[in-house]
This record gives sequence, structure tokens and C-alpha cells, in this order.
Amino acid sequence: MEFTLIRHAEPEWVKDGKAVVDPPLTSRGLNQAQLLGLRMADAKFDHIYTSPLIRTHQTAEPTLHAHGRDLIIEPWLEEIREPAWHGEPAEKTIKAYRDEMARNAEDRWHGLHGGEPVRDFVNRIHLGAEQFLASRGVHRIDSPLPLWHIENPGESFVFVAHAGTNSVIICHLLGLQPTPWEWERFVIGHASVTTIKAMKLGDGYTFSLINLSDVEHLPSEIRTR
Repeated sequence: MEFTLIRHAEPEWVKDGKAVVDPPLTSRGLNQAQLLGLRMADAKFDHIYTSPLIRTHQTAEPTLHAHGRDLIIEPWLEEIREPAWHGEPAEKTIKAYRDEMARNAEDRWHGLHGGEPVRDFVNRIHLGAEQFLASRGVHRIDSPLPLWHIENPGESFVFVAHAGTNSVIICHLLGLQPTPWEWERFVIGHASVTTIKAMKLGDGYTFSLINLSDVEHLPSEIRTR
């Protein structure tokens, strides 16, 4: 079993000095998505899913077009929900993120004021992943080690999602303890490709991180994060 985790391309977080919630891609981001589509054109996979947010749809479009696939949304792949600051001065959002970075470790579980608490977000993604996998015959074996039962080990999935979402999925599959700074624990670039594969053991499967944030399909001058 293989999971390809793609982070969306560069979004237009700020327009005319104002914050944008659920932004579209920038012109550079659209270019990144096109180059990602060229890379993915020859890839073999069974399923491709996106989060509900616009930036993942635009990122996935060239890949979907290359494979003749339709857009399929998995709601649980949504990134952490921001405060309702659409149209607010960009300086306000920048300060909020800087203040968040300066908080004590345990305090960071609370997240941004008015947004989804980080603990709730992490739990939401773990639960979503658990339910998604269980419906496809994949579940954790009762063991202190990260062992899995997989009914169809040849199946492959592509998720076009977000830095936070993909980071929590990595932790879920590898059995890593969650933190309130998953975005910083795994530094994942825009339009990057992360690959996780199942490895057979004597009493089940475990997952291996094959590559993280691969952006070799992007020229250095348009790589962003």
C-alpha cells in the first residue's frame, strides 16, 4: 500500500494588503501545479482525493486532467480552520502567527484565538484517517508497536491536501506522538510530494517514509513554502 501526500501549491494569502481565507493559487502557484501535473502524469495510483479547499482543487486539476479523473473531495483532509479574518489587514494575521510561535509548548495546543484549537485539529485528522482506512480494510493491530492489518496491500492513494493535514497523516501512519507544531516538525514545500509505503512484517505491516517534501520537479527559483 502506498500513499502519496501532495501539499497544495502557493496560495494568495494576501490580496491588496488584506488577508484571504480559503485563497486561490498565485500565478506562481498555478505554474507549480502545472509542473506537478507533468510529474504525476506517468504516476500509477488507484485513487486521488483533495481537501474541500480551493487551493487543493487548483493544485490537483492538472494531475486529474492528465489521468482523466474527476475531482473527489474528502472533507476530513481540510487544513486547520483559521479565525474569521478574511478582509482583515495582513499585518494582523502576521502578528497572530508570530505571537503563536512565541508561546510555551503546551499553550500551543490552544491555537490561534478564534480559530480551531490545534488539539481539536490533530484529533480530527487522526479520526478522519482512522475511519478512511478502516473503510478500506486497514486498521491498527492491537500492539504497542505501529503494526497494521491491510486487506489490499497493492492499493495506492494520492491525497492533495495541506502541510498540517499531511504532517498529521504521516504521524498517524508511522505511529508518532502528536505535537502542537506539526507544521514545523515536517517542513513541507508547496506542490511537494511525500511518499509513504507499507512494509510487510511477519505479523502485519508497518509504514515507511520513503521521501519527504520532494520538489525536484520544480525549478529552484519557484520553490516556496
